[in-house]
Amino acid sequence: MARGFSQSQPQSLMENITVLDEVIIVPEPPQSGKLLRILGVGFGIAVGVGGTIGVGILRNPGGVAAQLGAVWPIMVVWVLGGVYCLLGANYLAELATMIPQAGGFYVYARRAFGDYGGFVVGWSDWINQTLSLAYISIVFGEYAASLFTPNLAGGKAIFGVSVLVAITIVNVIGVRAGSETQKITSFLKALALFGFVAACFIFGGQHDATASAPAVIPTGILPTLIAVTLALQLVLGTYDGWYGPIYFSEEDTNPKQNIPRSMFGGIAVVIAIYVLVNAALIYVLPMTSLAGSEFAGGDAMALIFGARGGQIVTILALLSLISIVNAVMMMTPRIMFALGRDRLFTNRAAGVSKGGTPVFALLTTAVCAIALTVVGTFELLLAIGQFFLVVITILLIVALFRLRRTEPDLPRPYRTWGYPYAPLVMLLFSVLLFFGYIGSNIYPSLYALGVLAVSYPIFRLIKRLAADGSEAVDRV
Repeated sequence: MARGFSQSQPQSLMENITVLDEVIIVPEPPQSGKLLRILGVGFGIAVGVGGTIGVGILRNPGGVAAQLGAVWPIMVVWVLGGVYCLLGANYLAELATMIPQAGGFYVYARRAFGDYGGFVVGWSDWINQTLSLAYISIVFGEYAASLFTPNLAGGKAIFGVSVLVAITIVNVIGVRAGSETQKITSFLKALALFGFVAACFIFGGQHDATASAPAVIPTGILPTLIAVTLALQLVLGTYDGWYGPIYFSEEDTNPKQNIPRSMFGGIAVVIAIYVLVNAALIYVLPMTSLAGSEFAGGDAMALIFGARGGQIVTILALLSLISIVNAVMMMTPRIMFALGRDRLFTNRAAGVSKGGTPVFALLTTAVCAIALTVVGTFELLLAIGQFFLVVITILLIVALFRLRRTEPDLPRPYRTWGYPYAPLVMLLFSVLLFFGYIGSNIYPSLYALGVLAVSYPIFRLIKRLAADGSEAVDRV
């Protein structure tokens, strides 16, 4: 990771380093462009919705139903997932409007914990998002191959890599191209899902009378608690991505107002769609069929439209995945950009094209995602990524409390509602999820812990190379 560090820099650049609130700000290299402040609420909602809703809402309802076995517990747990996201947006909006810079979670962790704390969060977040690109592309390849070339050897990998390459090209063009693509694909995805819901209620409702057994409903405190925990893991995995707008704080025309509006607005849209989709699936499929389904959306369409139903849902899934890939491909390079700007990664990562894209960071992210798409498996990559996200959530809530204590006078355009109790509830729940993930995903958790462990020697190497570069400038 440290290979691209510059060993020398122009003397004028080092002379212009300024210090603000004890944070060293290094101006961008003269040859670089800069991030363009052209994004607004429309894009923020689009990246929140588009970066969240994927195939999970068509697949995971079956797993949730298998755990809970009854209509109202199923609906409640999907609403609770939305409440969890709202609680997350509640504390994250304060951090994002207080420090409206590109880089997402990394920026707030560095402000609260210093360089190493920030690097750990940035390192973890970049890996998590890159893993997301890989496993989403794997699923895209599976669906595309099944629809277009079911007999082609290697078709899954070809389609998976192709979507990453295509989206990378769009974003190399510039942030305008990426943002317009996000708005269009997010709108079409939401429209298609509302169409899915309408089709279920208009043409469905004929339950399968041959269902052989009632759904299993957990009884007793411990079995119910375990079932709810497992169901919530599925639900929260489906909600992942609601925080997308924070990565573009520095490119937003009015981040102090637009970031909270984008996050809360996006979450509200997602909750509405998820509740409606689950209600539609319950209306079409008997509980035993829903609980035994690995792809509930496909089963519902097949029941309504026959063989063509599978093709309809596959096309819907592909549209959903394109929107997510574009959202994550826009978000992830901004993490590397921020690390590079703060001299915690190669300086090249801080370079921005005239179109407003961190091109080096984008291409590095794309190459890593392509490699993982070719060699990885969906289940393993997803499990590792979920572990990183829970760790990051815990650290950010702690960062909120720390910054309230250490920097109480920082401007806070948005203040966390219900402080300190609301973030404490979020923290408690996240800690429980952390141990739940370790217990249910032991080997992926060990892989993730190993990646976190190597972050320290990598951090020390980067700092040493950065120091050597500064000494070289001093000798010039």
